[in-house]
Amino acid sequence: MAGSGKETPPGFGSIDEIRERLAAEGYIADRMLATAVFLSVSLGKPMFVEGEPGVGKTEIAKVMARLLDTELIRLQCYEGLDSSAALYEWNYTRQLLELRLQEARGVDRAEIGRNLFAEEFLLQRPLLKALRSEGARPPVLLIDEVDRSDEEFEAFLLEVLSDFQITIPEIGTLRARHIPFVVLTSNRTREVHDALKRRCLYHWIDYPSFARETAILRARLPEVELRLAGQVCRFMELLRQHDFYKRPGIAETIDWARALLALGVAELSEAAVEETLGCILKYRGDGDKLRQLGLGGLVEMALMPGHDPSAAAAVCA
Repeated sequence: MAGSGKETPPGFGSIDEIRERLAAEGYIADRMLATAVFLSVSLGKPMFVEGEPGVGKTEIAKVMARLLDTELIRLQCYEGLDSSAALYEWNYTRQLLELRLQEARGVDRAEIGRNLFAEEFLLQRPLLKALRSEGARPPVLLIDEVDRSDEEFEAFLLEVLSDFQITIPEIGTLRARHIPFVVLTSNRTREVHDALKRRCLYHWIDYPSFARETAILRARLPEVELRLAGQVCRFMELLRQHDFYKRPGIAETIDWARALLALGVAELSEAAVEETLGCILKYRGDGDKLRQLGLGGLVEMALMPGHDPSAAAAVCA
């Protein structure tokens, strides 16, 4: 049936080792985040990561799956998500086929269908798949944007994250074969209940500093010249000082730099920003507000000396 559920993912030698290995994968983490990852892996506790959209919450789970050389299992949360979509469903097609096969084999009528509610007839959804993983290493389970789910679903998660087990009425309690490395993310569209947070190690990911964002951009797109990378990150830093409906995150920075490269832009200009504004701001009202603020003035400020992009090298070190 089930294993002891006491196994944990392979650990790391130190926090510095985690930072170095994350950086090698293009994820530039500060020491606080690296410490949270180290403790989460060492203690076998889920990580609860909050922050604005696009700051790298989901990416940490993807990178950890590569570092741990294991499977990434993702549960995307949404309003109305229930246990059948997150945990399991019965495979009614296989059950019906089994009934017909039993009838064809002449199984006694009293015995027909007795085995239909066995584990072999379950359709595993992300949570059950993570708990019942048969891989050599525990998987990484990403429960993405948990704040978009309902409070009822939060309550359902408590059993899973408390004891890494689930109860199926027809079968009984199934315990995890391996304890997965769990990452829950939230964009804080609503407050998540304290009972869920207590079962996790908490970390807030903020917008990065200029030097760190430049380091991230260069790590993800090494073909971007240092000068242009500095101008892009300085412009993004200036944008985030204003109250847009959706301020751009690191994901937008990377997408924008990739677009500038595709267009052969070597230096930021008002025309280049205007042409690629759809990579930065995703709402019409935000674009209008940027123009009202003075797009040309922001570009000029981004081109002014005073921010040394070479400081990014120290961040990676």
